[in-house]
Amino acid sequence: MSRIIIGLLITLFFIRCSNKKQSTIKLKFVDEFVLQDSLRFQNTLIGGLSGIDYDGDNFYFVVDDSNNPRILKASIQFNKDTISKIDFLKLIEVKDSSVFFKENALDLESVIYDKKEDEFHLVSEGSINKGKEPSIFKINAEGNFISAFEIPEYLKTRGKHNASFESSTLSIDEKGIWTAMEGVIKGDGEEPAFTKTNSPIRLTLFNKNLGQAKKQYAYMLDGIEKPKKGKINLNGVTAILADTETTFFVLERGYQSGYNSYGNTVKLYRSKIKETTTNTLNIESLESTEYIPMEKELVLNFNDIKEHLTNGIIDNIEGITFGPLLANGNRSLIVVSDDNFQRYDKQINQFIILEIEEKN
Repeated sequence: MSRIIIGLLITLFFIRCSNKKQSTIKLKFVDEFVLQDSLRFQNTLIGGLSGIDYDGDNFYFVVDDSNNPRILKASIQFNKDTISKIDFLKLIEVKDSSVFFKENALDLESVIYDKKEDEFHLVSEGSINKGKEPSIFKINAEGNFISAFEIPEYLKTRGKHNASFESSTLSIDEKGIWTAMEGVIKGDGEEPAFTKTNSPIRLTLFNKNLGQAKKQYAYMLDGIEKPKKGKINLNGVTAILADTETTFFVLERGYQSGYNSYGNTVKLYRSKIKETTTNTLNIESLESTEYIPMEKELVLNFNDIKEHLTNGIIDNIEGITFGPLLANGNRSLIVVSDDNFQRYDKQINQFIILEIEEKN
């Protein structure tokens, strides 16, 4: 009997080893740049940088300010792979007299710039507590409304306040917009906790021209990393970035009150849609349905680079984009933090450059 048990254990060991995913990339810290406090541009405070996009020449930031929603265009100057200066070039106010802007709460979280059309696609999480639904919509270069996407009803009515649409990315073929919920919608699972949880969020692909949902997949959130100290204990997806047709960089950001400036936990995953991954678009409730979620592998825990960061702080990371190629020819990632205009505590507008090392 003991020989049989030992044999089974050896078999299980080899099965586990054969199923272990080997990462195809490695991320390395390159540089950090922190914007000056209380910096102003065209009579507005620089802060609340909740989303970032790069068109190969300039960068675009969406400002999470529901009272004055806006986009900032900027030039980032690099010197030997480090940021030497950030110049803000243009402010675009997101408002006009359209019915859409009057009826919706614009809590902007993500931006995609269409260089060919000179248009922006924006994601707003709305204000569910006030009965204002999340939205995805398009504006022109002057900030005027063009059109809105058709959102599946369950994403509008079962989302949770401050945990709805949070991120977006252009599909690789540039025909679609992927967007992700920050948190778990009602009927899909549990809120992330320190104990084992079942916490899926939904990634949905929309046709860019028609504004209609085409397909959707579930991504499983990590639980809360630290023991509970204060009232706030959450984890969600704050940014996504398509790398191939089926793979994404996914930023998970946890926050726990009671840990002062060290309450943020940020992890960057590489997530994959496989042929066996379930299309959840027509599934009303994931809690009562069997499905196969996207695969995920950890490629960077920001705790591992905090020694390089200002005061060892990993701030409220909410935006990610590909940056220019580095001097050695490798690709770069740039992530940016939303300082919440420092309404709650001392926070910083933090930019972090990461190098993508491809493995053979």
